[in-house]
Amino acid sequence: MKRLVLLVSWLASVWLCDIGTWAVADQPAATNVVFIISDDLKASVLGCYGNPVCETPHIDRLAARSMVFDRAYCQGTACAPSRTSLMFSRYFGDRGISMGENFIRHGHHSTRVGKIFHMRVPGDIIPGTDGQDVADCWTERYNMPGLEAHTPGDYACLNLDIFSTDLENRQSTAMPHRMFVTVSYEGDGSDQPDWKAATKSIELLQRYSQQQQPFFLAIGFIRPHYPSVAPVQYFDRYPHEEIELPFVPEGHLDEIPAAGISRSNSQQSGIDRFPENQQRMWAAYYATVTFLDDQVGRVLDEIDRLGLADTTAIVFTSDHGYHLGEHTFWQKTNLREEVIRVPLMISAPGLAPGRSDSIVELMDIYPTLCALTGIATPPTVQGKNLIPVLRDPTVSVRDAALSIVRNGHSLRCPRWAYMRYQDESEELYDMDADPQQFRNLARRDGHETILQDFRQRLQAILADASPTAPKKAKPKGQP
Repeated sequence: MKRLVLLVSWLASVWLCDIGTWAVADQPAATNVVFIISDDLKASVLGCYGNPVCETPHIDRLAARSMVFDRAYCQGTACAPSRTSLMFSRYFGDRGISMGENFIRHGHHSTRVGKIFHMRVPGDIIPGTDGQDVADCWTERYNMPGLEAHTPGDYACLNLDIFSTDLENRQSTAMPHRMFVTVSYEGDGSDQPDWKAATKSIELLQRYSQQQQPFFLAIGFIRPHYPSVAPVQYFDRYPHEEIELPFVPEGHLDEIPAAGISRSNSQQSGIDRFPENQQRMWAAYYATVTFLDDQVGRVLDEIDRLGLADTTAIVFTSDHGYHLGEHTFWQKTNLREEVIRVPLMISAPGLAPGRSDSIVELMDIYPTLCALTGIATPPTVQGKNLIPVLRDPTVSVRDAALSIVRNGHSLRCPRWAYMRYQDESEELYDMDADPQQFRNLARRDGHETILQDFRQRLQAILADASPTAPKKAKPKGQP
C-alpha cells in the first residue's frame, strides 16, 4: 500500500510538471508580474553583460537578484514580428491567446503602459496612438506621447553631417534618415515618453498595492530606439572622442552572401564618410540607454518601497538587439548575433539568482510566467517553460533558437550559428572560435556534414513551428 501511495504521488508530480504548473510539493512563486521590455537594446551594451563603458546600475542590480540568460534570442528581428511572437508565444502570427488575455482569464488585472505590441517610433509616439496594440490583452492601457526629434535642443542627423538647433526640416516620421538622428537638450527628462511611462507605472503600482486582485503590469520603454533623444547630462557622460568603433576586417563583406548583407549599412547610409559621427552615434545610444536605466530604477525602487518584491515576478528584456557599425551594419532586421541576442533576466520570489548559458527564446517568457504564477498555459503556446533553468542554470530546455527574417532563418546553438536564406545561400560560424562572426565556414571546405545536419534540423523545426502544422496533443486535464 505504501508503494502504491508513493507511485501515485510520483505520477501526480510528473503530470503537473507536464502541464506547466508546479509539482505538488511546490507553490507558485509569484502572485503578480511586472514585465519590462525595452526597444532596440543590444545585450552587450549593459554592464551586467560585460560592457565597461555604458552606465546601467539599475538594470545591473535587477540582474543581481535575477536569473540572467546569456544566450537569449529573439524570434522576429524587427519590432512588430518580435513583439507579436513573444506576446503570443508563436513563431509565426498571432494565432491563439495573448499573454495578457491569458492573465485576465485567470483573474489578473492586465495593464499596458507604453509600447508592448508594435508602435511606430516616432510615428505613433508623437500623436500618442495605439499602433498595432491588441486591445483584448489589457484591462486598461496607456500611451506615452513625446516630441521625439522635434524636442527643442541640439539636433543632429549624423549620416548627413547636419547639426542645428532649428526645429524646421528635422528628419522624423517616415523620413529616410531618421534612424541617425540625435537630440541633446536642457531638461530633467520629465517630458520624455519613458519618464512618463515610469511615472504612470509607479502610480499603478501604488494603486495595486492597495487592492487584493493580482496584476500583470507590462511596461514598454521605447529607448534606445531612434531618435536618440535625452537630456544633455546623459550625453555628457559619453565624450564621443573616447569611443572605440567596432573592428571590421578588410574584405569582411566578401564572407557574407548577398542575401545576408544588411540594407542599412555604412556605405548605403553615407555614415561611412564620417567616422567621428559614428562615434557620436554610439555616444547617443549610450546616453539613451542610461536614461532608460534610470527609469527602470524608478520602477524597481517603487516595487521595493511598496513591499511587492515578495509577491512579484519581474522580467526585463528587449524585442531584439541592434547594430552600431559592426560588420558595417546599422539597426536590425538581419540574423547576426548583435541583432538576435537580447538581454533577459527573470526575478521571482524564492528563486535564487544566477546566470545561465542555456539557449532560450523570447517565446519562452509566456509559459514561464504562467508557471511562476500557477496559471494554465494555453495549448497554442509554442515556447518552453524555463522553470527548470530558473531552478538549475545548467539545465537546458532546448538545443537551438530559431530567428526569422523576411528572406531566411537562423539556428543558434551553444557552439554554432547557422543561417540559411531563400536563395539557398548559407552562413556557418563557430562561436567558440569566432564570436564576432568574421569567418564564414559555409564557404570553406570540410564542413559539409555540419551544414547538412543544420539543413535537416532547420527543415524539421520550421515544419513544427509552421502555423499550419497540426496541433500537438495537449496533456490530459489541461484546458
